[in-house]
Amino acid sequence: MSFQAYLDNIKTKTGKTAADFEKLAEKKKFLRNGELAVKAGEIVTWLKEEYELGHGHAMAIFAYLKGKRD
Repeated sequence: MSFQAYLDNIKTKTGKTAADFEKLAEKKKFLRNGELAVKAGEIVTWLKEEYELGHGHAMAIFAYLKGKRD
């Protein structure tokens, strides 16, 4: 599955884009000044618990937060 397919599936499941998750991560202080302030595990746990994302989809959001765009 391509990176974009992961992001598309996440939007279908949650109604949120990767950019929406970026804003939410900033509010939770997971991102500070555009830089990750926590490790992958904390973001994965948040996404699994609050949005019922699977591990691979949560890691796609983590990758997006790290700067991956394609």
